[in-house]
Amino acid sequence: MSSHTEPFANLPVTPKPGLRRFHQARWDEEIVFELSRPGRRGVGVPAPDAPLVELPESVARRTPPALPELSQNQVVRHYLRLSQETLGADFNIDVGQGTCTMKYSPKVNDSFVRDPRVAALHPLQPESTVQGVLEIYWRLEQILKEISGMARVSLQPGAGSAAIYANIAMIRAYHASRGEDGQRDQVITTMFSHPSNAACAKVAGYEVITLMPDADGNPDIEALRAAVGPRTAALMITNPEDTGIFNPRIKEFVDLVHEAGGLACYDQANANGILGITRARDAGFDLCHFNLHKTFSTPHACGGPAAGACGVSAALVPFLPGPVVDRVEGAEAADGAPDVYTLTVPERSVGKIRPFLGVTPNVVRAYAWVMALGAEGLREVAETAVLNNNYLLAKVARIPGASVPWADRRRVEQVRYSWQQLSEETGVHSEEIGIRAADFGVHYWTSHHPYVVPEPFTLEPTESYSREDLDEYAAILAHVADEARKDPEFVRNAPYRQTVHRIDPTSLDDPALWSPSWRAYRRKHGGQPPA
Repeated sequence: MSSHTEPFANLPVTPKPGLRRFHQARWDEEIVFELSRPGRRGVGVPAPDAPLVELPESVARRTPPALPELSQNQVVRHYLRLSQETLGADFNIDVGQGTCTMKYSPKVNDSFVRDPRVAALHPLQPESTVQGVLEIYWRLEQILKEISGMARVSLQPGAGSAAIYANIAMIRAYHASRGEDGQRDQVITTMFSHPSNAACAKVAGYEVITLMPDADGNPDIEALRAAVGPRTAALMITNPEDTGIFNPRIKEFVDLVHEAGGLACYDQANANGILGITRARDAGFDLCHFNLHKTFSTPHACGGPAAGACGVSAALVPFLPGPVVDRVEGAEAADGAPDVYTLTVPERSVGKIRPFLGVTPNVVRAYAWVMALGAEGLREVAETAVLNNNYLLAKVARIPGASVPWADRRRVEQVRYSWQQLSEETGVHSEEIGIRAADFGVHYWTSHHPYVVPEPFTLEPTESYSREDLDEYAAILAHVADEARKDPEFVRNAPYRQTVHRIDPTSLDDPALWSPSWRAYRRKHGGQPPA
């Protein structure tokens, strides 16, 4: 622990402008299994009205499930305490999770998914009983087709990375249908595209070629010319990239790949600054994906379940993951509605990317968000996000020690900044700046590895934050940078106001120590058999 202390008694009565008093709650809270006591109940389950169906012995449990036993107030208390120990999107000015498009998710949309007509659905219900939710899937697909310019969209993937994998699976199936799968074994991506593109291509068995940026911060087009050829299966690219720079020559990139016989796949996870302004198909792309949990304001949910959306051109429609929702016009549904919605599997479908149809609660949230905004509202989202980003850029660029690589390039929805000058002068690294910023109730993300931008930090304001929010966030960064100059050791030993001081990373780096469940923890570290 650091010898420095920062008690609230020593803080000024009136904090510096833009800075607020903050201290994270800390509870000595056991995990829910340890809080369990035999016989405690949170709800009384009534006896069934009819005899229960006898299960075959082969599938019946031999022992009851080892679930924690707690009262209602214990459960409420436990999860409220955990929430107080967490910096979440609804707690702080969450502009620091660059490339993740953290935005405010309207709470009215949560009321829709809590409605029993959504929450009580079962994925194995007959189609005739879920016409309403199938209509929402179909309508959201029509909206995403318009936004992307694509011929069809699948909403089945459960995350952005799952949507990327679905796209690479369709790319492989397309080339296989032409007898070229064995020949086309390379996928081209770029250094500042999302690493999931390279990772999914690698998992699918492709050799990955990564283009580095040129002097202007764009992927080097001459390197692309040298890379494309008869082995090229696809280009998988994010635009704008994680630097916030939009590649104005993107159509040339797509054309070069097409001339070589490859497909062009657009990672549109960074679409928040281009909604209603550019479209994937207009640039010639064959496939694209959106993250509904980013651009379309459904919650990130601590890494899942999220929701991805894959859009494809007409040539790739037969390969879409299935099922997809079709509308049968003129047929009368059981409730008298004029149309019937049905599930179909495309002719050469790559199969399921996740069970069933998709992440229905997030599809409903995304549909509600889009319908509340309309076409003009979606474009306003993009324009406001770009305005917010460039306002914050002007503020951060004036902080001594911070810099903006490729400073002469216009930025769209985010910026990857650098603390290189501050680090060289003080020895304080970007990660340490971020940890100290958490003492003021905010955080930020650095960058994907490797750090092509030295000492990076990536900020993405989105449309959700006010000018006052952005001023406060910039003031926090300026304050911490000033602390680093005056007392580097103080910053290096942060945090001081958080739930924990520092986490020992040893267990994170050794898979033999990982415990993904309570039962695994007891087996590995408690010397006990699973309960």
